[in-house]
Amino acid sequence: MQFELQHTDPKSNARAGVITTDHGTIETPIFMPVGTAGSVKAVHQRELKEDIKAQIILGNTYHLYLRPGLNIIEKAGGLHKFNGWDRPILTDSGGYQVFSLSDNRKLKEDGAHFRSHIDGSKHLFTPENVVDIQRIIGADIIMAFDECTPGTADYDYAKQSMELTHRWLVRGLAHFDETEPKYGYSQAYFPIVQGCVYPELRKQSAEFIAAQNREGNAIGGLAVGEPTDKMYEMIEVVNEILPKDRPRYLMGVGTPANILEGIERGVDMFDCVMPTRNGRNGMLFTSQGIMNMKNKKWKDDFSPIDPAGTSYVDSFYSKAYLRHLFHSQEFLAMQIASIHNLAFYLWLAGEARKHIIAGDFSSWKPQMVRQVSQRL
Repeated sequence: MQFELQHTDPKSNARAGVITTDHGTIETPIFMPVGTAGSVKAVHQRELKEDIKAQIILGNTYHLYLRPGLNIIEKAGGLHKFNGWDRPILTDSGGYQVFSLSDNRKLKEDGAHFRSHIDGSKHLFTPENVVDIQRIIGADIIMAFDECTPGTADYDYAKQSMELTHRWLVRGLAHFDETEPKYGYSQAYFPIVQGCVYPELRKQSAEFIAAQNREGNAIGGLAVGEPTDKMYEMIEVVNEILPKDRPRYLMGVGTPANILEGIERGVDMFDCVMPTRNGRNGMLFTSQGIMNMKNKKWKDDFSPIDPAGTSYVDSFYSKAYLRHLFHSQEFLAMQIASIHNLAFYLWLAGEARKHIIAGDFSSWKPQMVRQVSQRL
């Protein structure tokens, strides 16, 4: 994997670049749709490519490991062939999912012991076998196994957790460097910065991660309960240290405004379930603000869903029709909303890139943050 930094905004840390993988190129800043179980919920691969214009999608190690299982994925020739997506894929290591299973897991030096949320069976994730699992899944970018602490963790716990993540990283990196990809194309391995909301821990972690000299780096453990201003502060602390010639991936964030603020602070890659999860519940994000499509105000509004939208659903369907679908609990409502939201997120990242290249990102961004945050 290679990264070329092409432009920087003269008045902020916003950047535009290109990531090159064996499955294609990715123009940054970029939003990555989440396909947890090998599928972006309610969206066909054709729509992802042609309408949403996704350049890279995510899969999740924890969920794919449990179902369909590694045997099936390996027989298929990897996740790309299994799900028909021939562009880049990134896999999360499962650290966040193990974190979310706090009642059903135990963290030890060897790894995370946990029970499946599906059938209660016992499993162990180690830094080494998580590399092996992601080798079998076959993503272009794979993540180090870490512990994701809640945003409310106290200093001592956050420090111990960060140090455990660092020890796991050393083991994972050694195993990654001793093994080979399975399917004839290269894989990159991203370490993850932790440290909760404590600047000195974030600085220490960022320095440790930067010293590993990998193809890219990730910022984890944010948007997990801490105040938004703390999240932005931690991004600034970390990005002052992470190398400028490698892509920076902010994991699991977030709202359109969060993404714009992250871009301004030097983040290149984002993912979040929000556009699809919120979309399935009737929330649409647009360049003019947020719409709740279940509201009565749309009942007889026959105008297009989003006249400024880039997806075909935006002009093909009306607000009244989409509201009707939600109230009728039709699956089509969830599909339309998911396609719209993902197309909007990709549009937003693309617009930010255009303004970075044009040199006016810093004047464009504040107005866009105000627009995307208002309720319609």
